[in-house]
Amino acid sequence: MMADGASSSGAASAAGPGGGGGGESVVIDYGRRRTTCGYCRSTGHTSISHGLWANSLKADDYQALLDRGWRRSGCFLYKPEMERTCCPQYTIRLKASDFICSKEQGRVIKKMQRFLDGELDPQIGSPENKISPTKRSLAEPINSPTSKISKTSTNEFQVAKCPSLFEDEFICCLSGKINEAVDVCFQGGTLGSDVQLPKAVVKTVRPQIKKNIGVSQEKEVGEPVQDLLYTCNISFQIVAAIRRALPKEKDTYHSEVLADMSPNSIAEKLAMTMEQHGSIAGLSVKACNGHLNFYSVTNQTVQNKTNTVVSAHATDMSSSSKESSVNKKNVRLPQKRRKLEIKMRRSHFDPEEFALYQRYQTKVHNEKTVLESSYKRFLVDTPIVFVPPRSSDNSVPPCGFGSFHQQYRIDGKLVAVGVVDILPKCLSSKYLFWDPDFAFLSLGKYTALKEIDWVKTTQECCPNLQYYYLGYYIHSCNKMRYKAAYRPSELLCPVRYKWVCYDIAKRLLDRSLYSSLSDFAQIQDEMLQSQISGPDNELSKNDHCESPINEDDDLSYDDSGMMVDEEMVQSESNTDIMEDCSSTSEIENIMLDLNGSRVKYKDLQGVIGQIERKHLDQLERQLSRYAKVVGKELSDRMVYSL
Repeated sequence: MMADGASSSGAASAAGPGGGGGGESVVIDYGRRRTTCGYCRSTGHTSISHGLWANSLKADDYQALLDRGWRRSGCFLYKPEMERTCCPQYTIRLKASDFICSKEQGRVIKKMQRFLDGELDPQIGSPENKISPTKRSLAEPINSPTSKISKTSTNEFQVAKCPSLFEDEFICCLSGKINEAVDVCFQGGTLGSDVQLPKAVVKTVRPQIKKNIGVSQEKEVGEPVQDLLYTCNISFQIVAAIRRALPKEKDTYHSEVLADMSPNSIAEKLAMTMEQHGSIAGLSVKACNGHLNFYSVTNQTVQNKTNTVVSAHATDMSSSSKESSVNKKNVRLPQKRRKLEIKMRRSHFDPEEFALYQRYQTKVHNEKTVLESSYKRFLVDTPIVFVPPRSSDNSVPPCGFGSFHQQYRIDGKLVAVGVVDILPKCLSSKYLFWDPDFAFLSLGKYTALKEIDWVKTTQECCPNLQYYYLGYYIHSCNKMRYKAAYRPSELLCPVRYKWVCYDIAKRLLDRSLYSSLSDFAQIQDEMLQSQISGPDNELSKNDHCESPINEDDDLSYDDSGMMVDEEMVQSESNTDIMEDCSSTSEIENIMLDLNGSRVKYKDLQGVIGQIERKHLDQLERQLSRYAKVVGKELSDRMVYSL
């Protein structure tokens, strides 16, 4: 492997003239490939694609291949055969200057900033301490870790008085308190193991709702009410879960149980349990019409009349000494800021990166064996010829064109690596792997947002570099639909190679997984009747489906479905490629490589002599399909090695 900063494989070729050019593009061994599908996990070789091995690729040639639906896995180039493959894959891109950041994406950026500022405790957000979204059974053992509500110190809940500082962490902890109270109330499995209780979801009360509730309660008690901060409707969800689990024909026992299980009674029971076992400084909890409402303690008179106060210290200490103690605990000590560094490095093998990749694959994807050779073939080897930056030339970015590993370090520790290609029109995101200990930072989303920012910044000095390519969008695979959340995105039509707005393409894909996306005239009337969705609309709720990773499903434009080893690729038989060939004029200018010599196909027999007809027919079929899938312009420009 080459020294630090050098590229591997064909990328070591000398750079030549031209904005995205350098050396020449040399490809070999075109054919169809059948492999097992990494997305639908169907049995058999149902994933069908065109394939090429590349010795070297000019940056502008690979850009043109991307715009015809190709991608690379190491030095192997592949393009799904859309009408035949089990999971059609559409190239998806985003114009960085048009990007609209959603609320969820904004929260990811803020979370990272809080962590860097020392305001976010990594243990609060770590996977081990996060509240799992899965359900649990009422038959949980009475001596389980959640059977008693743990005490929580005042400083964990100082956000109750300053909710803007740690909103996400506080809501997460408050949800945990409610879940623990549910476990205590229903421990022992008295209703049977079939009843699965939901997890609590705590919501912030909007100002308008808070105002309406305040006016109503003020009339009842005659005094100003406490500030309502949060609410939870888990009591209604528990009743619904119990109703679903009970038999349709209920006996006397089940009828009595159901009669006692109203949202009001459950909410009151949970509030009482939290009073007895919990400790939430600065908050009071009250059952109201089946809801659990949480108020900040601002008015002692109203507190005593209307609320059950969850006290941190049930002692006989004087109020002055208690207040002094609380104030001391609420004092936040200055935190050391963390430093985030992002560096773009030429693609080469780095033992530190490989160690991180091993951890990621074993912890996140549960792989038992991670081979260095496979890692190199997949993420290090590249055919793209490196083009260095040039002074007074705004067609090449400061880093140059080629394949890169973008390293993310926090206080010097490598936490993530994004594998990207920098091309004349785009940054093409290929893969991301990250430290599982930092999953709470949503590194997949965060690095994608930083890559979009990189394109925006680079466009200022390199105007043609405008787009962010996210790999393939697969409508039939929920874990890959999340890419559409980066809006407004476009999908590539697999027939005419035109870019189509995602909102239009989605309507076609809802009808058929394979579609000529540029044939959207049939739905233009529908588009006129409804406005295209915004970043925080129904799409964000229903289509932002990511991979099965618990935190935020950070596969980050995962092309692992095409991790190609020579041994796993199977070419189709000759009978499978016996199709109508293009005319000879379509292939006559294809440049062939014959043991280092360059000759056009039309001159081939003049150079090497007469070729037997059956061999010539076989070569013409192969070149015709090659020219069809890469396009005549590219097939005339690239060198095809025999």
